[in-house]
Amino acid sequence: LSGRKTHSFFPINCAAIPDNLLESELFGYERGAFTGATGTKRGKFEIADKGTLFLDEIGDLSLGLQGKVLRVIEQRQFERVGGTETRSVDIRLVAATNKDLKGLAAQGAFRQDLYFRLSVFPINVPPLRERLDDVPILARHFVKKFAAEQKKRGPIVLPPETLAALAAYSWPGNVRELENAIERALILGEGSRLLPEHLQLPAGPRAA
Repeated sequence: LSGRKTHSFFPINCAAIPDNLLESELFGYERGAFTGATGTKRGKFEIADKGTLFLDEIGDLSLGLQGKVLRVIEQRQFERVGGTETRSVDIRLVAATNKDLKGLAAQGAFRQDLYFRLSVFPINVPPLRERLDDVPILARHFVKKFAAEQKKRGPIVLPPETLAALAAYSWPGNVRELENAIERALILGEGSRLLPEHLQLPAGPRAA
C-alpha cells in the first residue's frame, strides 16, 4: 500500500464551485490578489502536501485551470493567485468524471496532455444499471447515513417490495440519483419501513 495512507485525503468537487473561485480554492491566494482578499489562504494543493487530493468532476475544469493542474502534476509546482513565489508540493492526485474525457480531448474541449497524464491508471466504473447487485448494498448504506442525519429512531428496513422497485429502475443518474431517492424516502416515510411510494421514482427508464 502507498506510504500516503497515513496522510490526509482532501476531496473537492470541481463542478460545484464557479471557475473564478475554484482557482483560489485549488491554489490559494495572496493578500490583495482580488477584492476581499484581506489575508493569505492556502489552497487544496498546498494543504494536501504529502497526502491525496481528489478532484471530482475534473471534466468540468476550464482549459485555463487544466493547464495549471497539468503543471502541478508534471512539475509539482504552482503559485498562489496573486503571488510570485513558486511553491513545491508532493501529492497523489486522484480524479473522477462522468464525462468522456477522450472524446472531449479529441474535440479540443479538454487538454490532450492532461488527459494522457490522468490516464496512467484508469479505473472505469460501469453505470449503476450495469451492476444492479450493488443497489441493495448502496441503498442500505444511504439509509444508515440519512437515518443518522435525520435522527430517526430505531432501524429502518427496506422490505422486499422496495428492494424490487430499486432493482427494476435503471438509474440514469447513477449513484447520486439513488442517494437522493433514499434521502427523499427517509423524509417522506414514517415508521421503520421504507415503501416503494416513498422513493417517488419517475416513470420511464426501467432496468433490462
